[in-house]
Amino acid sequence: MMATAGDEADLQGSNWQFELKWDGVRAILVADAQRVRIFSRNGNDVTRTYPELTDRSCWPEQPFVADGEIVAVGGDGRPDFGLLQGRMKLNRPADVAKARTAIPVRLVLFDLLSDGGTDLRRLPLSKRRERLEGFYRPSGCPVDLSLVLDDRIDHILESARELGLEGVMAKRTDSRYVSGQRTRTWIKLKIEQTQEVVVGGWRPGKGGRQDTVGSLLVGIPDGDKLQYVGRVGSGFSTRELAELRQTVERLARKTSPFHEVPRPDAADAHWVAPQLVGEVTYSEWTGPGRLRHPRWRGWRLDKDPSEVVREA
Repeated sequence: MMATAGDEADLQGSNWQFELKWDGVRAILVADAQRVRIFSRNGNDVTRTYPELTDRSCWPEQPFVADGEIVAVGGDGRPDFGLLQGRMKLNRPADVAKARTAIPVRLVLFDLLSDGGTDLRRLPLSKRRERLEGFYRPSGCPVDLSLVLDDRIDHILESARELGLEGVMAKRTDSRYVSGQRTRTWIKLKIEQTQEVVVGGWRPGKGGRQDTVGSLLVGIPDGDKLQYVGRVGSGFSTRELAELRQTVERLARKTSPFHEVPRPDAADAHWVAPQLVGEVTYSEWTGPGRLRHPRWRGWRLDKDPSEVVREA
């Protein structure tokens, strides 16, 4: 189940539950009596990437399906999406074992979809939350329950802003869990403007970046092509820059995947198959539908291009 971006005006007339918006990657945990598996939002099995979350002794014995967010906590105690990038691509046991020490992760649970073979998705959120609190007890494992915040939404947002957190999730207490759909019974109230984008091209770098990528051309799916929303040339880590040229060259194609790209941006562009999703921050949308001052946040390997929509 996916949330829709909104603001405080969308919360009128209903009862809502408030939680922090965790800056990580979505995870569905599926367990039988023997093992726990983890699936990303686009259905990929990422169990080998996060073995510390799948120790069967950490979990209740019965079969279950649970929903949560995997986060990497930075030195300041806040979830750090950039830090998590160092774990997301790993699946070789030796690489994962080495990364577990440098980049430990935690799972924040916020929903229980099935318990002991009973499908709970048709229950209202208030009942599912009761089941979740009875289902999981802190055990010393890297798993936490997402806290329900009992305060006015404006106070919660202000506290989240002061703490440098991503935002707040508002969920209607009578909402059923609708698998695979984006609904307005879950609203995400973001403090920082972020937008998922699909990479459709790149421009060569200059100066110190002449051997890698100067900027990525990005868009949002619109029919069978991408609607161009701008170029992103800042925010890349040293590690990302080192890998970026090889990544985009593997997806090279001769024709543009965009409906239209302004001539100055397309002049020296190389086109790529629109298969990769990333996330950017930005200050605002401009009149022509471009992102103003976009800055790279990282890859979203857990999401498919078809899922990307304009958030605001």
